[in-house]
Amino acid sequence: MTKKRILVINPNSTQAVTDGIDEALEPLRLAGGPAIDCTTLAAGPPAIETDIHIEQVVAPLCRLIESEQAEADAFVIACYSDPGLGVARARSTRPVFGMAESGMLLALTRGRRFGVISILTAAVERHLRYVVELGLEKRLAADLPVGLGVLELADEKRVFTRLEEVGTRLRDEHAADVVLLGCAGMARYRERLERALEVPVIDPTQAAVIVATGTVQLA
Repeated sequence: MTKKRILVINPNSTQAVTDGIDEALEPLRLAGGPAIDCTTLAAGPPAIETDIHIEQVVAPLCRLIESEQAEADAFVIACYSDPGLGVARARSTRPVFGMAESGMLLALTRGRRFGVISILTAAVERHLRYVVELGLEKRLAADLPVGLGVLELADEKRVFTRLEEVGTRLRDEHAADVVLLGCAGMARYRERLERALEVPVIDPTQAAVIVATGTVQLA
């Protein structure tokens, strides 16, 4: 039997973000399970932080997915804005999973109200529109930014301090009993933040790969 394969795509062009995603997915690489490969969209901007960035990556992202369909059994878009998800699904013969959608759906199984830690204030409005589109606004506690861009997330001491501050506010001021990391670049901090907050913390890319794994294994 040919080993099945999930391709996780980082739509920005920063390899360090892809490397962090790849490391976070290591616990999901199980004997007998599908191969989980990560790739960087070379045509993407260094960071995806605006609606213009999102529009820029849709076409090259879909082209990459179309070119890989013979080699992959499922795809994961590893950006919290789920850029091009609907278009990719329409064009692909393979299942395509968005990390934000998957993360929010997993959050519903772990708590009553989920809080989201975003990167910048500008991202919050976009995320809230998506929550409404998915019909999940009654389960959202709040979406709060750390005030740092994607490329600033490598500064571990500074970033973790901000993640802990915002996560604490979500838990204590907004009654979030599960916290969702609103950027793929935050993946490396999940376990440490969960220990600090003492509530479930979800890395949405892991969530999407979990769903993708079950899907391809049962196909």
